[in-house]
Amino acid sequence: MTKDTQVLKLRQLLGEGLPLYCAAWKVGMDAKTAQKYRDSDRLPSQMFTPRGWRTRADPFAEVWPELLDRLALNPGLQAKTLFEDLRRRFPGRFPDGQLRTLQRKIKAWRATEGPPKEVFFDQVHTPGALCASDFTAMNDLKVTLGGQPFDHLVYHFVLTYSNWETGTVCFSESFESLSQGLQDALWELGGVPLAQRTDRLTAAVNNLGDRELFQQRYRALLAHYGLTPQAIQARKANQNGDAEQSHNRFKQAVDQALLLRGGRDFADRAAYEAFLRQVFAQRNSGRAQRFAEERPLLNDLPSRRVGAWHRRRVRVRQGSTIRVGSNTYSVPSRLIGEQVDVHVMAECLEVWHGAVLIERVPRQRGHNEHLINYRHVIDWLVRKPGAFAAYRHRDAMFPTSRFRRAYDVLLARSPVGAAKDYLRIREMAATGSEAGVDAVLGRLLDGDVPITPTVVAEHLGRDLGLPRATEVVVTPVDLSLYDQLLETGEDFPLASQSMCMSP
Repeated sequence: MTKDTQVLKLRQLLGEGLPLYCAAWKVGMDAKTAQKYRDSDRLPSQMFTPRGWRTRADPFAEVWPELLDRLALNPGLQAKTLFEDLRRRFPGRFPDGQLRTLQRKIKAWRATEGPPKEVFFDQVHTPGALCASDFTAMNDLKVTLGGQPFDHLVYHFVLTYSNWETGTVCFSESFESLSQGLQDALWELGGVPLAQRTDRLTAAVNNLGDRELFQQRYRALLAHYGLTPQAIQARKANQNGDAEQSHNRFKQAVDQALLLRGGRDFADRAAYEAFLRQVFAQRNSGRAQRFAEERPLLNDLPSRRVGAWHRRRVRVRQGSTIRVGSNTYSVPSRLIGEQVDVHVMAECLEVWHGAVLIERVPRQRGHNEHLINYRHVIDWLVRKPGAFAAYRHRDAMFPTSRFRRAYDVLLARSPVGAAKDYLRIREMAATGSEAGVDAVLGRLLDGDVPITPTVVAEHLGRDLGLPRATEVVVTPVDLSLYDQLLETGEDFPLASQSMCMSP
């Protein structure tokens, strides 16, 4: 098929005085074809006439009115769905190969007579006017810390004009994570744009459990920084396209950087966060010019940050636990019946009684999780061993696999007294050294020695649980050797030479 570019080149060569046959050869065209386009003032695309007739009978002519009615009622119906319905109702009439025919027919109808499609309008971005943010899950990158999977999110912040971006590692779409992430971004940016665009923040509202409280706190946060809130319509992620597209490109950049690094395992969270900072810096380096235009137009930061936490007042239950959000946490049993103030932060909780800080514990991720510190309840479990078998949070009583195995051994030997013996062993760990008891249990299990509280106590008393610390002996240095070195310069024995530094 002759292309417009061939004809244009042909006419150029003919204009330079090249013979027709030679010009045709140079552009890869037959001489008769070249003569036709030489004598015509039209290009091949201008000579094309669409075919207005069918070369074969339309197999869907009889059922087409019915299909149009269905498409009018439900425009989202796919050609494959309609085709499979036709095959069920008319067995043997429509072979597999006619699916593509129906798809082309419906595609042509949608383009010429179908309903109008949603229009996306290009927006003009003004420097310093708008920032967009959202949470994005990073689990599909399969990052590990010390060999353990690191499931996390990133609160992602983007300036819509320059596309300058930054982010904060977090673990839930909570208000505390949003507050910390937004403030970290603004203080790193060094200024405040006019407005902040987000999605409907449904997950953050659900985590807080009170929409009115969430909106009140969110408006207060934005008012502190002078930001005007903007929210997109429900299920219209394209309206926050700057953040959504930045999510995809940022995660692709992180994935490529991990491939270049040659591994996805990091020593700790600090090392991983430093790695992310390098990725952000690399991506922002290409936006320096537009960012330089935008930075002077940002508003000034306030004099201080807002605390990224909120307070809840809860009563300690009879089980020595408190319920915060949808998760359960243990507190010392002496607080049962008391009201305590819980400072809910992005990654931890602080339990206060009056002006006294009682506990600081990691905030649980997810719903209906529990964090039970056995030291809070072990004294009463020892007094009520019968409650252990059906205790709702019994798994918290097994901090290592050795404790679990020890309980199984006790249970197999004496189902009646197993709980009592195990809890006495657990009490030794609570009042003494958990690591020491764990080491003793490992020694007893490996040696197939009967496990009893008395045996464990004896081993702990003889200091057989943990290996002794290595004794370090420092040999005294004879300082007179240095005087001899300065006076005579003679060689010294090997022992004394080993104490001198090589030049």
